[in-house]
Amino acid sequence: MIAHHRDPSGELLDVRTATTELHNVLRPTVAISWFVSFAALALYRHPQWRQRLRYGDGNLLRAFAHEVRRLFPFVPVLAARARHDDLDWDGHHLPAGGLVILDVHGTNHDPRHWPNPDTFDPDRFVGHDPDPYTLIPQGGGDRTTGHRCPGEDITIELLAGAVHALTALDYDVPAQDLTYSLRRVPTRPRSGVVFTDVRASATPTLNLLSRPTQGSPRGVRAAVPEIVSLPGCRNRRPGR
Repeated sequence: MIAHHRDPSGELLDVRTATTELHNVLRPTVAISWFVSFAALALYRHPQWRQRLRYGDGNLLRAFAHEVRRLFPFVPVLAARARHDDLDWDGHHLPAGGLVILDVHGTNHDPRHWPNPDTFDPDRFVGHDPDPYTLIPQGGGDRTTGHRCPGEDITIELLAGAVHALTALDYDVPAQDLTYSLRRVPTRPRSGVVFTDVRASATPTLNLLSRPTQGSPRGVRAAVPEIVSLPGCRNRRPGR
C-alpha cells in the first residue's frame, strides 16, 4: 500500500518518506507484542476482568488497553537532546545539546493525577479519553506538535483486539518468572507469559471490535480472528 501511495500532487512517495511511513506502521506493530505480554499478565492477576470484557463493549476494551499502558512500564523513561539554545521551561534553561529525560513511569504513576496509582483499575478510563499530558506511555502532548508516537492509535487498537482474543481463550498459566525490570528498555515479564493447554473458551464472546470503537481513527478497524497467535506470549503444550 505504501509503495503505491501518492502524495497530494499525484507523485509516488520518495524512498525516504515511504520508508518512514512503513516504519510508522511496523514499529507499533512490533512494540505491541510487549504490551500484549503485560495485558496477558493483567488478565492473569485480575481474572474478574475476563467476564467484563467478554460482555462489555469496545470502549471497555480500550479502557483496559489504556490502563495496561499506564500501569506497566513499556519504557521507564524517554530521552532526547535540546536542538536549540533558547529552550526555557519552568525556570530552567536547557542549552543546545542538553539531555532531557521524560519520566514516563513516574508521570503515569503520579498520585496527583492518578488516585491509587499502583492499583490496576481500567474503570478510570471508562467514558472519557485520557489526558495527553498525564498518560504518556508512548510520549506526551499532542502528536502533531509534541513528542508522542504517531502510531499510538494503532497500538491501542491492536492491543484491544489482542485482549479481546485472550478473553475468547481458556488456558493454564504454569509457574514462571513474571517479574520485570525497570532498568530494561523496553521491558516485559522475564519469562514472557507462558500458557499451557490453550483451548477455545466454552463461554462465547461478542465480536465487539468488528466496528470502530469510540475514539478510533477513521477507517481503523480491529478485527479479531477466530484463532490467534499472540506475540509476546508463548503457548506450550502439556509435557513440553
